[in-house]
Amino acid sequence: MASTQFGAYLKARRAELDPATMNLPSTGYRRVPGLRREEVALLAGISVDYYVRLEQGRERTPSAQVVEALAAALRLGDDAREHLFRLAGLGPRARAAGGLDRVDPSLAALLAAWPDNPAVVYNRAYDVLASNPIADILFHGWAHSTNLVHVVFTDPAARTFYRDWHEVARNTVAGFRLNHGKAPDDPRIRRVLAELLAASPDFAELWGRHDARGKALESKRFQHRDVGPLTLTMQTFDVRSSPGQELVVYHAEEGSASSDALTLLGALAATRG
Repeated sequence: MASTQFGAYLKARRAELDPATMNLPSTGYRRVPGLRREEVALLAGISVDYYVRLEQGRERTPSAQVVEALAAALRLGDDAREHLFRLAGLGPRARAAGGLDRVDPSLAALLAAWPDNPAVVYNRAYDVLASNPIADILFHGWAHSTNLVHVVFTDPAARTFYRDWHEVARNTVAGFRLNHGKAPDDPRIRRVLAELLAASPDFAELWGRHDARGKALESKRFQHRDVGPLTLTMQTFDVRSSPGQELVVYHAEEGSASSDALTLLGALAATRG
């Protein structure tokens, strides 16, 4: 049957829902996990036939009201709801980057002014466009790649470096999927996607889940070859002057072992710099 990204996303999302938590009967044999098509249609207040056509790609022009009803029925968060609207052709496409990605000099200077906090700026394809010296030391000089998706999925050392690799991998793909939905025609995003689908079965499996969500406040646990274990909190900011760029700043809890390790990383950065 014909399919679309919109239909594939609907199918993936209903597979993640537990009928019991949706106040739906959970008795009877279910061939697939999650909700049945008719259950989603019931919750969204649309006909089963129309929902089937949407999921199979035979109906490609749902109204905003239908998409909103589906988002509510599937209990989508803000990022996932926005992604669904974009897939339906009802959300604005992201502005194309003008020429090569460039980091504003004032932002680059700000990164350099944080000697004790690793900070990076990356684009929609997760290419690192700027980083400060302590971030360079944290990520081992970007010896494998300056693309964060490649670092996670194609660097043999990644599963040691990221102590919670599976969680990092899921979040990385979900963020990359969200960016792909914003700018599906971006040549760099398409190139990185093709590279990862060919190079990493783990990436391909997670890509097939259709998770889409942006970065938020979170912690990451690292195992650094020079300073040992670190637990760092991430703050992520959109760079409003350059749509598509994001700034990530890492910091450690004051007085913690991770803070001591981060201080040592800063000393290494200053020495090697």
